[in-house]
Amino acid sequence: MYEVCINREFSSAHFLRDYEGKCAKLHGHNWKVEISFRSPSLTDNGIMIDFLDIGAALDGLLDQLDHAVINDVPPFDQLNPTSENLARWFYTEIAERMPKGAPKPHCVRIWETPDAYASYWEES
Repeated sequence: MYEVCINREFSSAHFLRDYEGKCAKLHGHNWKVEISFRSPSLTDNGIMIDFLDIGAALDGLLDQLDHAVINDVPPFDQLNPTSENLARWFYTEIAERMPKGAPKPHCVRIWETPDAYASYWEES
């Protein structure tokens, strides 16, 4: 099995709805998003998936969130912007933006802090 992974960082703020505690107030994070892909095979030229394709898809999403209040960005204007929901959103959006024939993401991790993350993947 082969695996490739790409990481990016962005800064943004959010607040949690229906939450009792400090995180109900507007606060910021220096987030990290990590996306991995897995495949048992490679193309004829020895590549599973092009890092540039992953980066382009991810950078398009980060443009929406970087230095923004996530609660103002659809779908998070309605959906609570928890790390768990962000991980699922990145997974779905990246899967839709990858070139035809590319594998689906294996896993997305969203790091709120250097020592805390949430993950999303779909069982196959």
